[in-house]
Amino acid sequence: MNKRTEAAHVDWEFKQRDFKILRELASDPQISSRELATILEEKYDIDVSHVTVSETIRQMRQENVFREAILPNENYYNFALFEFKFCPKNFDDHWEEAMEYIMDDKHTLMYFISNGEYQWKTIMMFRTRQAESKWIHEFYKKHGQVVSNVRNSVVHNLLKFRTDPEIFELLDET
Repeated sequence: MNKRTEAAHVDWEFKQRDFKILRELASDPQISSRELATILEEKYDIDVSHVTVSETIRQMRQENVFREAILPNENYYNFALFEFKFCPKNFDDHWEEAMEYIMDDKHTLMYFISNGEYQWKTIMMFRTRQAESKWIHEFYKKHGQVVSNVRNSVVHNLLKFRTDPEIFELLDET
């Protein structure tokens, strides 16, 4: 298992309070452990010290139960969805360096593989459309031998850009 795969592995034994802690953190990521302990008591009838809350959050971070990312306000950047189709002829020799180039690039917010036609996809952020175009040009110069097509879609009128706290209740259903 490589380092990138290891980081994604999660093996956490959830307690009832953990679902509530995650829900409240999603609602207010800046909440203090003292405030969170009070909310757990008043809203969920869970009596726990702020020290335990703090330690639980620390352990969940360490175990990759959730990830923290700083997401800039969408008014500062142009977002784009990129889809990378690969040239099978050169794939074996060059796929890894192309993948790492995209993954490690400062413009990459999210990077994933989708099902269906095998493609890598990424959500990227650029200050201008010209910067986005320049990035595509540079990517083709460096990795064109492995790419048969890059499709980019402009993301505009971003209507939702957050995690709903209720999503953590689904963890309790399994």
